Amino acid sequence: MNPELLWVLALLLTAVTLFVINKPRMDVVAVLVMVALPLSGVLTLDQALAGFSDPAVILIAALFVIGDGLVRTGIAYRLGDWLVARAGNSETRLLILLMLAVAGLGSVMSSTGVVAIFIPVVLGVAARLRTSPSRLMMPLAFAGLISGMLTLVATPPNMVVHSELRRAGLDGFSFFSFAPIGLTVLALGIGYMLLTRGWLSRNQDPADIRGSRHTLADLANAYRLKERERRLYVRADSPLVNRALDELSLRTQYGINVIAVERPRKFRNLLLGATGNTQLLAGDVLLVDLASPAIALLGAYQELGLEPRTLKDSYYSVHSHQLGLAEVALPPDSQLPGKTIQELGFRSQHKLNVVGLRRHGQALDGLLVDEKLKPADTLLVAGDWKDIQRLQGLSRDFLVLTLPAEIDEVAPAARKAPYALLSLGVMVGLMISGLVPNVLAALIGCLLMGAFRCIDMNSAYRSIHWQSLILIVGMLPFALALQKTGGIDLAVHGLVGTLGEAGPRVILASLFVVTALIGLFISNTATAVLMAPVAIATAQALEASPYPFAMIVALAASAAFMTPISSPVNTLVLGPGHYRFGDFVRVGVPFTLLVMLVSVVMVPWLFPL
Repeated sequence: MNPELLWVLALLLTAVTLFVINKPRMDVVAVLVMVALPLSGVLTLDQALAGFSDPAVILIAALFVIGDGLVRTGIAYRLGDWLVARAGNSETRLLILLMLAVAGLGSVMSSTGVVAIFIPVVLGVAARLRTSPSRLMMPLAFAGLISGMLTLVATPPNMVVHSELRRAGLDGFSFFSFAPIGLTVLALGIGYMLLTRGWLSRNQDPADIRGSRHTLADLANAYRLKERERRLYVRADSPLVNRALDELSLRTQYGINVIAVERPRKFRNLLLGATGNTQLLAGDVLLVDLASPAIALLGAYQELGLEPRTLKDSYYSVHSHQLGLAEVALPPDSQLPGKTIQELGFRSQHKLNVVGLRRHGQALDGLLVDEKLKPADTLLVAGDWKDIQRLQGLSRDFLVLTLPAEIDEVAPAARKAPYALLSLGVMVGLMISGLVPNVLAALIGCLLMGAFRCIDMNSAYRSIHWQSLILIVGMLPFALALQKTGGIDLAVHGLVGTLGEAGPRVILASLFVVTALIGLFISNTATAVLMAPVAIATAQALEASPYPFAMIVALAASAAFMTPISSPVNTLVLGPGHYRFGDFVRVGVPFTLLVMLVSVVMVPWLFPL
């Protein structure tokens, strides 16, 4: 063993040890590696820094930007809403749906990109369910890795092994050759994560997931809004049709305070904030706050041509990305005490509606418009988040005391959502078709997001998780260093020499183990490049079919579950999930062994030796 190889192995062991103890930070360790390799003469400076120009790194950065575009346009949160709606309050159902969605999407596009896109979705869903993100982030990563076992184009190692078979003069794999094994592993993975998710909890109190901040539900409960919320359909024969709210005096005459209007369009419903100039149309659905629940029994609906509609959940929750609540108070030197709420002119001046008033900690009932304010009163106002933020920033007449946590999920470019979907569709289409390399497809997607103003430059730069990128860039030179110093060749020849006489299944298991172990330290693509020729040559030496040996290498290259640096997918969830190095070892090693067992059993059955 030459001195250079000893140095590289010692440096690798040191880096892994520092990763395990998590001191210093992983990205700092990566920078130390980039400095140590050229100083020792193993690599040139250009080789050590080549990771900054690696297409995979550029691809990951671009996909962070794409993910931010989906967040800024509200698509990510709508996907989260869909997951929550289907999952209800069941974390189990949510985990199953999440893993199925990620694996399905990852089977036709970059798993790294899918995970990057889903990270903000999972964080938002975890906050809404008040569960620790650590219980969902590793299932997210595992589903992304398993997606590489579903189709030929799901991950580069599959294509590498396919190309090696073609180079050997054999037919390659078909598009769905991997699917039977991948689907089995996916089902196994879902069951495994359901059983082990308790190992991942970071002992966070679910009530503290959003910190001490109130939510929309908290404010609605404090002011007893739920019992007064109604959805009312405007019939074609209603006297309200084609009239503005200011003309109707619904609040003063009937105790019906219109908060917003759902207006049907061809493909979606618009939500319009209610102002004095809002003109009602036939077919509108009014989101109203009643002065008293008893109003519904007094015949006002019939007189006004309104029909009650189903209200399964608070409309503040349903429309939380646009419709918000805020608690406000009067400043100490205010001249407003003594005035009525109607005299404040909230709707005309600030486009907001007063929906609640608390005095001495108690919410007042009844019609509030004629209630005179007292110095210690607090008001609850409802309206578009943009108008609430404007009140917070500009109004000198009111102090905004409480902004609910949902304001963090406001989509500043919500109207650009169709364009964001178009940009994403173009990127996915280019990746599936193979017309251009994946990195170019992602960059084209970024340019389209910018051209359609789904993102701006400042938000794009902020969206990139630089710590993850530096970690990936710093570990890439190890692959070249191990190749240059003969470390990879030494490991491969040792395997063949030791197990050349063993049975085929033993060699399949050994190939899986060696491929998975090499993948701990270098990229799974590089691992496949190194191991695929060995697998095919071993099969030929044993006079066996090369297909099961090639398939084992491809599956093992995707089975990068054991450490946070085994795959960029794991690295991406390390921070958001608040994981330690040992979390991946504790959960990933047993699952890798299960995947190996499934592979060694199923591969020879599907591809006879």
